[in-house]
Amino acid sequence: MRSATQVTVTTFGIIMGLAGLEHGIGEILQGNATPPGFMFPSWPNSPFFSTMRGEPDMSIISNFFVTGSLACLVSLVYLVWAARFVENKHASQMLILLAISMLLVGGGIFPPVIGIFIGALATQIDPRSSVEHSQVADGQRPLLSKVWGLSFVGCVSSWCCCFPAQISWGTFSA
Repeated sequence: MRSATQVTVTTFGIIMGLAGLEHGIGEILQGNATPPGFMFPSWPNSPFFSTMRGEPDMSIISNFFVTGSLACLVSLVYLVWAARFVENKHASQMLILLAISMLLVGGGIFPPVIGIFIGALATQIDPRSSVEHSQVADGQRPLLSKVWGLSFVGCVSSWCCCFPAQISWGTFSA
């Protein structure tokens, strides 16, 4: 049985991997050109991303196509690691390392930063049964288990609604 921490790390790890992948695609579409600096928009001329000023990004690589390709690769590895290997002994260190790599090769700014927090959360995954070793009092356990599922669904739903809502606001308010 997967713990609440494992489910949270996996779910938000997949979301951050997809977000990094989206940044990489925006860079690849800009072609074999040099970014204007260390920080740049990944979707500069897209009306869809105009409310976010083209989505901020950064990279230590000075070629959009190369940085976008690496961002896609690192983001996919992050996504797969979060989906399949969170129970490994060194999962948290790998997630943090991949998130830092994603930040340096154009996987966005916020997806990698949130990815580092996800990696830090993964340190709390106990390879032993998390229910047996929890520090929650037994009387509170049934209440917290009921509330956890509802709060998790609410959290994921609100996170997934933020992006389309922000884009819609910019599109329809102009």
